[in-house]
Amino acid sequence: MSTLIRIRHQLPGRTRLYLKNEWKPGTIESIVRSYPGVFSATFSTETNSLLIHHEPSIHARQLVRYVQQFRPPVTNDFSYNRELLFGVTALVVDLLLPARNLLGFKQLLRPGAILSLYASRNILRNGTETLLHAKKPNADTLSSAAILASLLKGNPRSALVILFMSTLSEMITELTANKTKNYVRDIMNLDISTVWKVDRNGVEKKVSIQEIKPGDEIVVFEGEKICADGTITKGSASVDESSITGEYIPKDVHQQHEVYAGTIVTSGNLHILVEHVGNQTAVSRIVKLIEDAQQKKAPIQSYADQLSERLVPLSFLLASAIFLTTRSWDRVLNMLVIDFVCGIKLSTATAISASIGKAARTGALIKGGEFVEKLAQLDTVILDKTGTITKGKPVVKQIIPYTGFSEREILRYVASAEEHSSHPIAEAMVNLAKEWNLDLPEHNHEQIEQIVGHGVKAVIAEKEILVGNRRLLLKEKVEPAGLKFISKLENRNNAVYVAIDGHVAGIIVIEDAIRDGMKRTINQLRREGIDEVVMITGDKHQVAQEVHQELQLDQFYAEVMPHEKARYVRDYKNAGNTVMMVGDGINDAPALAYADVGVTMGGKRTDIAVEASDVVITSDNPLLLGEMVQLSKKTMSTIQQNFTITIAINSIAIMLGAFGAIAPIVGAAIHNAATIGVLLNSTKLLLKEERVQWKQPSLLPTTSLVESA
Repeated sequence: MSTLIRIRHQLPGRTRLYLKNEWKPGTIESIVRSYPGVFSATFSTETNSLLIHHEPSIHARQLVRYVQQFRPPVTNDFSYNRELLFGVTALVVDLLLPARNLLGFKQLLRPGAILSLYASRNILRNGTETLLHAKKPNADTLSSAAILASLLKGNPRSALVILFMSTLSEMITELTANKTKNYVRDIMNLDISTVWKVDRNGVEKKVSIQEIKPGDEIVVFEGEKICADGTITKGSASVDESSITGEYIPKDVHQQHEVYAGTIVTSGNLHILVEHVGNQTAVSRIVKLIEDAQQKKAPIQSYADQLSERLVPLSFLLASAIFLTTRSWDRVLNMLVIDFVCGIKLSTATAISASIGKAARTGALIKGGEFVEKLAQLDTVILDKTGTITKGKPVVKQIIPYTGFSEREILRYVASAEEHSSHPIAEAMVNLAKEWNLDLPEHNHEQIEQIVGHGVKAVIAEKEILVGNRRLLLKEKVEPAGLKFISKLENRNNAVYVAIDGHVAGIIVIEDAIRDGMKRTINQLRREGIDEVVMITGDKHQVAQEVHQELQLDQFYAEVMPHEKARYVRDYKNAGNTVMMVGDGINDAPALAYADVGVTMGGKRTDIAVEASDVVITSDNPLLLGEMVQLSKKTMSTIQQNFTITIAINSIAIMLGAFGAIAPIVGAAIHNAATIGVLLNSTKLLLKEERVQWKQPSLLPTTSLVESA
């Protein structure tokens, strides 16, 4: 059997399989639902995943073995190339064996007519089934009537033109859908995790995350990502929980502490008792988001579908009216072969699909067509500061030396004392020392003391070094004159105080640097019609004001609590604005949910923020914000173009057909050519070249990295 089946994940009562074969989704789902104890089965063609809800006692391997017993029915295999070949064969046969002496229903016995009916069987089946079961006609019902009328009139070639053009339109639509699938799968394949599992004999073995189940013991080493939720049974470490909490400062954990999938061990090793697996992996989350996105249509797409449904009966009414007034079958055929349905419905769906696919290729996951439309209507953008406007990683902004000390001297001693620390602020100071190529004095590890909540006390080159907060310097009783200097600068945010041999040496000012390209992004948003760009942050007013001035934002709100962020978003919406909120942390989730479009951005985005948002940007490139707005506007412009082209061309063709100025075969060609044209117009969204990611220009050698006091 040509079926590839893999277990993506399993939880009690819920299993997701990766399944690739030649079946149709309905067939796969019906087979799995027939297994005793299975409640539901849903297959996604976008991700080739099968989500099954079942009795908790059923194991995924049982379902795999059951599905592998079946073979996909050959009769369901569909190929556009084969359908086109049938059409060409029918055309050749009709040219060689015209059988023009047959009249009335006997026309259906012509060799060319028989082959035309077979070649059109899928259109005829779909059009008939919809009419019988749903009690309303669709575009295929209209095409079926036109094909049958053409054959009864003795003109199989008109029927074949309809078939050729319809098949070509479907091929273009499927090509766009397949490209979207490929881009989505590219994202999904970026983060396949493995983990070290401890067996019963205590031996560590590297296995796939899919093999891990609750109750297993795993080991996570320094620098590795934790791949499951669980409780620490042995070891201690610093863990970067920014993917959960949004905080960039690592958390110290030890035995009995809980840890979560997606967090990273920055120092130390951990033995973890697994409690939850599967749904916490990045791949599973993205699969769920993609599948949810397929169910969400843009309002304009729903409007196109509804309009198309209403226009089908109108075409039949026009055909009836023309027959009653003219008794001309040619004119009646024109009313059946020329309609607005295909162009409006297919081109709108294709444009939305192409837009989502293009966004996925650039690293942005849009959760549904409705958000493509809303992105095009934005006039207000609200940005969270930490981790969104800024990098979420501290850097040294300034070194302010006190009397008798220099910047380089202060940094040499501080970097030596903090050289082996995994704290982000310590890393920022050590990194700057490396950039300056400083020769660090040697130190003895035994003479370095970490004072929890205060800082570091060390002996470096026979000098006593203090690096930490003001409380540390007060505790160690440094000389009073230096403390007055510190008091004058206490309003500085994230300041690290340094003392050498009991004397204040200076202050190192730490900042969370603004992302490269953020200023360019804001300018790009303004060019796309955004009237107001606002920043909301829980940080201090002075820090927020500096960022506001540097980026020239329209407004900012500082020292805002998480629940207040949602209130600000709601207030802007109530004022009549269409609002996009951009954030990354758990404290942004309520505001993201309230916004017209919620966007999470960056590698440190939290799970709950992803869940609450409508667009997920997987990279740290802020320029994608402007590109998503630009792409959505192009998509809506393309849809409007398609509406105009479809209505204009088909209206002219209908008038010409009603007056008998064109033959049915010409009418069919005009109608389907217009449909193919608007489909190609939609598909062009996928074909545009990618913009090269913009990078911050490197500093000139003469540029000073810090400001001296």
